[in-house]
Amino acid sequence: MNTPKGNDYYALLARHDAMRLRRQLLAPGGAPGPAESPGPAQATPYCDEADRRLILGHLDLVTPFEELITPLYEVMFRRHPYLRSMFPESMAFQRAHLAQAFQYLTDHLDRPEEVVATFTRLGRDHRKLGVRRAHYATFEDALREALRLRAGRRWSVELERAWLRMLRSAVDAMVAGADAALTEPPYWHATVVRHDLRRPDLAVLRVRTHEPYPYRAGQYGALESPLLPHAWRQYSMACAPRADNIVEFHVRRTGLDGVSEALVDRTRVGDTLRLGPATGTMTLGDELSRDLLLVAGGSGLAPVKALLDELATRRTGGPRVQLLLAARDRGDLYDGEWLADFERRRPWLTVLPVLGDAPPAGGRSLLTDTLARHGAWADRLAYVSGPAGMVEAAVRALRELGVPAARIHHDPLGSSPVSSVSAASW
Repeated sequence: MNTPKGNDYYALLARHDAMRLRRQLLAPGGAPGPAESPGPAQATPYCDEADRRLILGHLDLVTPFEELITPLYEVMFRRHPYLRSMFPESMAFQRAHLAQAFQYLTDHLDRPEEVVATFTRLGRDHRKLGVRRAHYATFEDALREALRLRAGRRWSVELERAWLRMLRSAVDAMVAGADAALTEPPYWHATVVRHDLRRPDLAVLRVRTHEPYPYRAGQYGALESPLLPHAWRQYSMACAPRADNIVEFHVRRTGLDGVSEALVDRTRVGDTLRLGPATGTMTLGDELSRDLLLVAGGSGLAPVKALLDELATRRTGGPRVQLLLAARDRGDLYDGEWLADFERRRPWLTVLPVLGDAPPAGGRSLLTDTLARHGAWADRLAYVSGPAGMVEAAVRALRELGVPAARIHHDPLGSSPVSSVSAASW
């Protein structure tokens, strides 16, 4: 099978979506026509108690999941070589991501509503990769063979059917999420208009999207550089939506030859990037009746900066805001000048730097100690952003200090296949 390359391939996918949307709109009541109906898989039931016991009771046959992923892709690319062109040259991140998704599914067998919501978002996001309904069937066939190879003689028809029911429930949600997003582009083109190297390993990029990019302050989106085709990484927007279509990102280099390295070291003004759809729930409500606590570390400052930007534009005597900003030293506060100026002009904002990288004492870190010593937070609305370990520690400390979980906002961490707010390391 010959597959169109580069932009021709993605133009073909866009035309496919446009034709499918047209059929939906022309169908009676705007409903999907028979040719594009989700089909029987839409009604696939999620795992029942018998399936859960079967899957969890035999996890040792297929774990660690990382050792399942390699034969899965080997089977898929052997049967359908053209699919290899849809993936990045290095498969390391993809393998880890898929292993994380399997872990998430098996950890949440008793929470089907949460699984459906997560994979609905994931399906919308996967449109940017060119994933279509037929690809899921190809993936299922490859997974079935990989499971048999990995499990050996103890594998059974009943166990395989339980796994397929679990997988198909996630796939149904992804297909539904993709279909619901047909009225928006799978990705947005954007031109780099400014590239500031704030530290040797951290750049602030401003890009102008070629058409309006819908998002809310506090959300994140995936970036792809033409230097590494098909490799996407999640970064938070660092400003509230603007009329000039400019979006700001903070990128810390986390390794060599990856997306962060390409964006920090090899991206220049005038380069074109692609931006996936915005997602994330770390956003402000329409009405803010409580004072706010913002906690940020590393390039986790980006979504917090967006929240402050939005608060400044919509503020009419609203809440007080306290920001705890964790960094190793003052040199690590890469946007300190902007933040100091912002604080001077906003009497409702108080910034408290938490400086130092000493090892935790007594199971606590400098940040969690500062949270315990500087204020009563139980009545606050909290937003936490940064490296996963820091976020987990801060959320745990806030819960211990009496802040209800419903008032602590942060994006998914390592337990979800949907990436967290930033690729920064701590």
